[in-house]
Amino acid sequence: MKLISRMACITFVSVPLMSAVTSGSAQTRYETGATDAEIKIGNIMPYSGAASAGGAIGRAEAAYFAMINGAGGIDGRKINFITYDDAYSPPKAVEQARKLVEGDEVLFVFSPFGTPSNAAIQKYLNARRVPQLFVFSGASRFADPRNFPWTMMGWLPTYRLEASIHAKYLLKEKPLARIGVLYQNDDGGKDYLKGLKEALGEKAGSMIVAEESFDVAEPTIDTHIAKLKASGADTLIDLAPPKFAAQAIKRVAAFEWRPLHILASFSKSLGGVIKPAGLENAQGIISATISKDPEDRHWENDPGMKAYNEFLTKAFPEGDRRDSNSLIGYGLAQMLVQVLKQCGDVLTRENVMKQATNLKDFRSEVLLPGIKINTSSTNYTPVSQMQMIRLNGEEWEPVGDVISGDIDQ
Repeated sequence: MKLISRMACITFVSVPLMSAVTSGSAQTRYETGATDAEIKIGNIMPYSGAASAGGAIGRAEAAYFAMINGAGGIDGRKINFITYDDAYSPPKAVEQARKLVEGDEVLFVFSPFGTPSNAAIQKYLNARRVPQLFVFSGASRFADPRNFPWTMMGWLPTYRLEASIHAKYLLKEKPLARIGVLYQNDDGGKDYLKGLKEALGEKAGSMIVAEESFDVAEPTIDTHIAKLKASGADTLIDLAPPKFAAQAIKRVAAFEWRPLHILASFSKSLGGVIKPAGLENAQGIISATISKDPEDRHWENDPGMKAYNEFLTKAFPEGDRRDSNSLIGYGLAQMLVQVLKQCGDVLTRENVMKQATNLKDFRSEVLLPGIKINTSSTNYTPVSQMQMIRLNGEEWEPVGDVISGDIDQ
């Protein structure tokens, strides 16, 4: 599957690629994927398969870039956004990454989705010195500038950091919790479990009573939910991607199990997870976020959310305003536009990484107040704070204050 931003479908005048100075300016430098007319960006999303709800991120990004192109682009250059479906399959992700780099000759790969797919393409992109920019995963392997200098995380905090925030919440609100953990059997799930145990400290042994891992190829997670209930856990930490998160919510209700249910931030989408699972089954679920909720009436008159709603109306009418993935795509696209503006006329892969690691107090106005994006050559984790939230009716409501994670990443 190949989706291209609507405005990016125009025919561009070809300009010879140069790695040195062009005739336009003594300071203008290009590499493969950039010309006077366009900036070619690659993307990989699960438009089909087990994590297809995440495809809304790519669609929102395409619509945002089309809007930017309609307003003249970035310094006169249009964004040519090429996005492919990997069906949440690591081998397919490798195939699509090679196609983007060797066939389409993109400048870099932006916001590829998911831990398994990104792990599969990480070594290839780093060996080719192609930025793997703003990865949509919380696995700490994507925030390792020493070993993978061309790979950088996006809006998701690392799973270890999110685990530390969940642990702080539990230690304060439910210090005698008996925890069952459901996690995907990959780097992300293992990172979270490690971070949870570190953050709970000496209480981890008594508080964590069961751990159930699953593989994405499994058709259902019913047996895992049954085992967690049988363990006597009164708290469920659910680290499943959208498809399996919806299954978990349904099965917990069907088993008449009533634990405190903590849902991973990447699966809290009302449109993509909660409503398909049944609102009545999900009441009281706890999650965490860094962004404003489009459905929260508290933000009705907020300038940032007004701009987002206008984007949905004018540029992305097919988007679901209840789906947090659409908002994530919007915010990630804004962050990338900031990086490209900072690049100026030096559109090389090296400068893209230099500017991506030089974001100072950047804010998309769909982020919660007080949450800012900061990066450096040694900090590839843009987000370090989260707000706990609880589902009440059809809205997520804040619980307590913004919490900072304190795990050494």
